[in-house]
Amino acid sequence: MRKLILIAAISLGMASCTTQNIKNDMTDLPKDWKHTTNIYEVNVRQYTKEGTFNAFAKEMPRLKSMGVKTLWFMPVTPIAQQNKKGSLGSQYAAADYTSINPEFGTMEDFKRMVNEAHRLGFKVIIDWVANHTGWDHVWTKTHPEFYLKDPDGKFHVASGMDDIIELDYKNQEMRLAMIDAMKFWIRETGIDGFRCDLASWVEVDFWQQARPEVEKIKPLFWIGEYDELENPDYGKVFDASYSWKWMHKSEDYYKKNQPLQELKDLLTQYSKIGDGSMRAWFTTNHDENSWNGTEYEKYGDITKPMAVFSATWNGIPLLYSGQELPNMKRLEFFEKDPIAWNGTYASADFYKMLFNLKSSNPALRGGDLEVTTYFLNTTANDKILAYLRKNGKDEVLVVLNMSKEPVNFIIEDGQVSGTFKNVFDKTKKNFDAGKAFNFKVSDFAVFEK
Repeated sequence: MRKLILIAAISLGMASCTTQNIKNDMTDLPKDWKHTTNIYEVNVRQYTKEGTFNAFAKEMPRLKSMGVKTLWFMPVTPIAQQNKKGSLGSQYAAADYTSINPEFGTMEDFKRMVNEAHRLGFKVIIDWVANHTGWDHVWTKTHPEFYLKDPDGKFHVASGMDDIIELDYKNQEMRLAMIDAMKFWIRETGIDGFRCDLASWVEVDFWQQARPEVEKIKPLFWIGEYDELENPDYGKVFDASYSWKWMHKSEDYYKKNQPLQELKDLLTQYSKIGDGSMRAWFTTNHDENSWNGTEYEKYGDITKPMAVFSATWNGIPLLYSGQELPNMKRLEFFEKDPIAWNGTYASADFYKMLFNLKSSNPALRGGDLEVTTYFLNTTANDKILAYLRKNGKDEVLVVLNMSKEPVNFIIEDGQVSGTFKNVFDKTKKNFDAGKAFNFKVSDFAVFEK
């Protein structure tokens, strides 16, 4: 079998570190595709000028060619009008759990798009907003007892967001109604799972109740918006979770010149969770782009090395609409603000290489007990993060330059040997003859033997 070495250099301020072994203790996930997938978040509103399912469907062959495996659609349900934000409102303020947002098209349009996505080989998941609804959701009229109430009897506003109100998970009838609504989308549209918004804002025992009930229809993929370092019990329910602490810490590393060792220590903490669930790694998403800035605002010189990391560390890479452009602007959240596509997709081949590598090389399988990850020592541990991932005879070596300056360094580890081919520029490197690198700012390299 082939050996693959992915080398990426992250100049992150790491004092001398010795080789470490990170071994995960997981049990296998139900469906093999979950180990090798990636997730592409679709913002239907901003994806095209039309902002419809039909318009987006025309883009799916391009995304298939780019190596995308799973399409995640932001909420497709109607938006509540009372107390809405902006002129269009938030997609996360639902007015009905079992209808389609007319802004995007009809239910038939959605079903047709899902069928076409399946024909092309995609898995499809939709955003599920279980913690709250909009003020004029149908349940506020038919079942007001489903909601939390303030002492004055008014609906309880969700923390920091006055366009939404919170549901009462002590109400067993509400729980059953929520589960029935989730079943509706599986039965009627054939989707393959859910991205659960603010999953940790909902009691974990609801998800423990909901998943087996909904999966009586078919096995599904569940990704929760929570960080398992802070909410470990949720990992027993979800296939994958967010890596919020990593995202914030890596941004602080770049902007505040923090030590690389702190990032490495955090990765060790994530690895100790084990592989009963996986982490999703990303450089941006709908919230980050709109409220905290584009990936380039956050990560500057290390944006591409961070993207390489997201696709090669243990877990699942998550890409947001427009990153293949690349999108350099913050997208409005409550208004129409289409991505400024120019037809070039300058970063598409970059992501295609990473996605295809992720899906084809056994050493990059996420949440797999057979894969072991080792940190590697270099002569520039304050600037370079290097790691080796192994699965039997398959190996991937990653070295990323995440510093703000050029770095000359040597990998000091005997596990790296032999001649390898650079996946991106096709050059060969004999590691037995030397392990020296001269990296410019933002440099990374991928080698395969």
